[in-house]
Amino acid sequence: MAWMALAGLLFCVLNAIARRLAQDMDPFQTQFLRYLAGLFVLLPFMLRTGLAAWRPHDLLGQGWRGVVHTAGLLLWFWALPHVPLADMTAIGFTGPIFIMAGAVLFLGEPMVRARWVAAGIGFLGVMVVVAPQLTGTQGGFWSLVMLASAPLFAASFLITKALTRRDRPAVIVAWQALTVSAFTLPFAIPGWTWPTAEQWGWFLMTGLLGSAGHWCLTEAFRIADMSATQPVKFIDMVWAAILGWLVFAEVPAATTFAGAAVIFAATTWIARREARQR
Repeated sequence: MAWMALAGLLFCVLNAIARRLAQDMDPFQTQFLRYLAGLFVLLPFMLRTGLAAWRPHDLLGQGWRGVVHTAGLLLWFWALPHVPLADMTAIGFTGPIFIMAGAVLFLGEPMVRARWVAAGIGFLGVMVVVAPQLTGTQGGFWSLVMLASAPLFAASFLITKALTRRDRPAVIVAWQALTVSAFTLPFAIPGWTWPTAEQWGWFLMTGLLGSAGHWCLTEAFRIADMSATQPVKFIDMVWAAILGWLVFAEVPAATTFAGAAVIFAATTWIARREARQR
C-alpha cells in the first residue's frame, strides 16, 4: 500500500507537468515524448546490466499490454488539455472500480467485502472534494473521452499483474516504455513541432517520474492482491489538492479538507485490516 501511495504522488506530479506541456504542443506528441523520455531514463540501467537481462519471459503479454495501454493513453492525452484538474482527478478514480471487478473476474482474486466498502467510502470522499468544482467542458464531451480511457487502463493494469508472475517490475516498466513509444509514434508525427530546450528538460522529468511511478505501481501489484491496493488510490485526491495549491495557487476549499479526511479514514482502516490479515 505504501508503494501504491508513492506511485500516486509521482503520477500526480507527472500529470501536472504533462497537462502544461499538452497545452503548448500536440497532445499525441506529448504522449510519445513522455514515454520516449521514460525509455531514455532506463537505458543506462539496461546497458549496464546487459540487454539480455531485460528480455521478458512473456513477450506476447508485453505487446498486448503496450497495445491496450496505448489505446487508453490516446484517449487520455486527447482530452488532457481540455479537462480541468479537478475533473481529471475525479474521472481517474473510476479506475479502481474497474480494476477490482476485473481482478475478481479474470485473476481469480477473492471478492473481499471490506475492500469494496473501503473503495466505496474513498469514492464518496472524492465526490465531496470535486462535486462543487465539476464544470464539464463542451457539454462534457472531453470528460466522456477521458472517462472512456479508464477501463482500458484497468485492463492494462490487470495484464501487468499477470506479467508480474513471470517478469521483474523493472522489465515490465522498460517494455511498457518501449512498446508505447513505438505504438504512439505514428500519431505524434502529423502534428510534430520541435520542443524547446526547456520543454526537453520537462519531458526528461516526466520520463523519470513516469518510470519511477510505474515501478512503484508494479511492485505494489507484485506484492499484494490488486483489489487490496485499490482503495489507497483515493489518496491521490490529497496529492492533487496539495499540488493545485503549490503549483496553480488554487486554495483548497473546506470540502477538500472534509473529503481528504474521509479518504484518509477509509485507506487507514483498510490498510490496518489487510496488515492484520497477513
